[in-house]
This record gives sequence, structure tokens and C-alpha cells, in this order.
Amino acid sequence: MLKSYIKIARPDHWIKNAFILPGVAIALLLSDDVFSAGALLKLITGFFATCFIASANYVINEWLDAEFDRFHPTKKNRPVVSENMKFSYVMIEYVLCIIIGLSLSVFVNRYFLYTELWLLVMGVLYNVKPIRTKDIPYLDVLSESINNMIRLLLGWFIITVKIIPPSSVLIGYWFAGAFLMATKRFAEYRMIGDPEKAGLYRRSFKFYSEQSLLISSFFYALCSTFFIGIFMIKYRIEYLVGMPFIFGLFCFYLYISFKPDSAVQKPEKLYREKNLLIYLAVLIVVLVILTFVDIPFLGRWVDPWMIEV
Repeated sequence: MLKSYIKIARPDHWIKNAFILPGVAIALLLSDDVFSAGALLKLITGFFATCFIASANYVINEWLDAEFDRFHPTKKNRPVVSENMKFSYVMIEYVLCIIIGLSLSVFVNRYFLYTELWLLVMGVLYNVKPIRTKDIPYLDVLSESINNMIRLLLGWFIITVKIIPPSSVLIGYWFAGAFLMATKRFAEYRMIGDPEKAGLYRRSFKFYSEQSLLISSFFYALCSTFFIGIFMIKYRIEYLVGMPFIFGLFCFYLYISFKPDSAVQKPEKLYREKNLLIYLAVLIVVLVILTFVDIPFLGRWVDPWMIEV
């Protein structure tokens, strides 16, 4: 039974907390702080703090979703659905994850702690009635994907608390998460293949269709790249050279969502998509190069100059 309680905390999903790393990188780019041994220790501590807070959210998610997961082709095999788990033990696990996560957060700094509390509250709003945003179409995607922005802030506060990140990169990161989440919904909806059964599994699916999910993911991708483009122009215009690679990443991810039993449904399994990982590695290399290579000519793009004839 202990194995089942560990499973509902989803330690295999902890890899998702790597989304704090871009926050670390952007903070190093925009602030005068440097990455030191102390920052490395904070990064390790902060990573595990985020893992335990995320696990707390997963625990209540698994428990409260049990009545719906039994209609899903694979999630019906989750421990809470298929085994006789005790509510009291689940709540003890939930509280323990919170205590460990917040205790570790204290060792980073108070801004990091406040942001972890925000992540915890979002888990309650997303899963617990009477609000339970996961049942409301479109708000389900936007409320869950805000965790993406929260993770960026967590990475940022590991490095600096002197300034806050630009709103453009925060919103861009939020909508990037919305694109990932909407694409996941799209892949799930296609896999279930029955609108009625899909609505029993996830109430928001009663208001969705394949077309609306696909169009919404396209909208989120446009919003994300728009705000990321603003960030690039204002803070490091050389990154615009890498923008086509970012467009390609969105397209690649959407392509994967059309595969049968797509890994997009379970992002923690994306390591199986070797070509995607190779593409992502190339994108990172391109962005690293553009971080250190200046292209003065690009500065003229932000000047209101006209070509005389």
C-alpha cells in the first residue's frame, strides 16, 4: 500500500519542475547577480521544495478526480480508483508534502516561499469545489498553465529578489504553458474518441471539440510568441534570430499530439520523443550563442527609420 501512496504523489512528474530553469537563466541575463555555489545550493533546495508542493497538488488531484478517472481508458488503473486507499492517509500525505515543501522554501528566501504558497493555492483552486477551475472550459487550461509562470518566478527568485521579471516574459511563459496544456487536452480528446465518454471523464470536455481545442492551442501559441518577441526586442534583440526555431518547436509539439497514444498526453514521457529532444537541444545551443554574440545591425529594427527614394 505504501507504494500506492507514493505513486499518487507522482514523483515521476518531478521532471516538469525543470521549468524553473528558464527563470534562473533569465534572472542571470537581466540582473547583476552571478551564479555562485550559494545559488547552486538554493537551486537544488528550491527544486525539491517545488517537487513536494507539486506532489501535494497531485495528491489532492488524484483523490478528487477518482470518480471521473474511472471513465478514462488508462487513468482508471490509478491507485485511488482501483485500490482501497484511505482518505485519512491521503490527507496525511498531502499535509506532509506541504510541510516539507514550505520548510525547504524557507531556506531559499521569503519571496520564493510566497511563490510556493501561490503554487499551492492554485492546486486548491484547480481541484477543489466549489471553484474547481478544471471543470470550466478554457479557464481549466489558463488556470493550470499559470503554474508555468509561477515556476519561472521560482527560478528567478532563486537568483535575485532585487527586481521582478518583465511582464512580457511572464505572460509569454504563461501562454506557452497554455499551449502545452491545450495540446494535451486535444490529444486526450482524440484518444478517447467518444465525446460523451470524454465529458464523463473531464467535465470541461462537454464544451470542447477537437476543432475548438486545436484552435485554442493555436491562439495560445500566437499569444506566447507575441509576448516573447516583445521581451526579445526590449532586452536582447539578437534572440530574434532564434525565433524561427521557437516557431518550429511549437509546430513539432503540435505534430506529436496527432500520434496515436501521444506522449503529449503525459509530458513526463516526452523523453521517448528523441527527435523532439534533439530539436530542443539545438534550440538551446542557438539561444546560448545569441546570448554572447552581438548583432548590431538588428538594433536598427527598433528605430523609426524609413528608406528614402
